[in-house]
Amino acid sequence: MYYIYILFSETADKFYIEYTQSPKERLLKHNEQGDFNTFTRKFRPWKIVALFEVSDDKTLAIKIERFIKKQKSRKFIEMLCDENSQLTGILAQLVRVPNFRD
Repeated sequence: MYYIYILFSETADKFYIEYTQSPKERLLKHNEQGDFNTFTRKFRPWKIVALFEVSDDKTLAIKIERFIKKQKSRKFIEMLCDENSQLTGILAQLVRVPNFRD
């Protein structure tokens, strides 16, 4: 299963979006691994603020990730993070993962 995750850095007030098969493992890498992703390394610590199941299809996960990034809108990302928001269009197929912060 592929997931789309949204990270937030309180220290930098920035969001980061990506897809993965292992959200918890990726979060650890973003926060701890020294040579992992120079962008996220600069703004540690990160926390997952939204997590969505996409599908077993990597191509679809990439397509949705690119769609979200192309919006270039903080308000759009904040809407995705809002658990009460209704997702439409290409995003309607996303399944919000509850209790991922545990």
